[in-house]
Amino acid sequence: MTRSVAARIVFAVFGVLAAVHLIAQLIDPEAMLVDATQWLLMPVLAAALVLGTTAPRSRLVELTLVALTFSWLGDTAPDLFDGDTSFLVLVGFFLCAQVTYIAAFMPYRADSVLHTRRWVLAVFAVAVVVLVAVCAPGAGVLLIPVLLYALCLAAMAILATGVGPTVAIGAVIFVVSDSLIALRAFIDDFPLPLSGFWVMLTYIAAQVLITHGVMTRARATRSENDDRTAVRQLD
Repeated sequence: MTRSVAARIVFAVFGVLAAVHLIAQLIDPEAMLVDATQWLLMPVLAAALVLGTTAPRSRLVELTLVALTFSWLGDTAPDLFDGDTSFLVLVGFFLCAQVTYIAAFMPYRADSVLHTRRWVLAVFAVAVVVLVAVCAPGAGVLLIPVLLYALCLAAMAILATGVGPTVAIGAVIFVVSDSLIALRAFIDDFPLPLSGFWVMLTYIAAQVLITHGVMTRARATRSENDDRTAVRQLD
């Protein structure tokens, strides 16, 4: 069995896990099955990325694996705490994930909207201002962590546009997912039925798109490097 075939099989396993998790969210959000499947999602996705790439892995792939690890900690560690502490643990680990994604995408900034479509930066700036303004009344002492996280999330999405369209779409969906978490946490009677389902649906989609886009970029880069090596050997 080739690595690419193994990667597709693991992606299929991830798809089954994700489907079970989302169905469980719809049936009973408090069920143990919801937690159990969520705990497994990021490790399986990371395994697919490992199988879909070859050593030595690029900095982009290695940092994406670290970001998935922090995301897994954000999925699991908050279950050990209650109330504001649980939320802060969640924000803390996902902040680490976003910072790691920023580091992973930074080398591709020349191809991002920072240099190609600077007007898009205004869209992200408005989104951050609106999100923080809406959450501010209910955030209280957590306002500064929320602002810091929102800025890192926007920076991650902006830099993701330099890696490739799939990664960029995944990053934007990540912004949507985390915005839903913030709105649900800080707005009383948040008017979105089944909000947990929508948070996880967008979160899963975001991570899959980012991972698949990183894998595609890594393969393309390796192919280009192999072609250059072959040309040099011919010369």
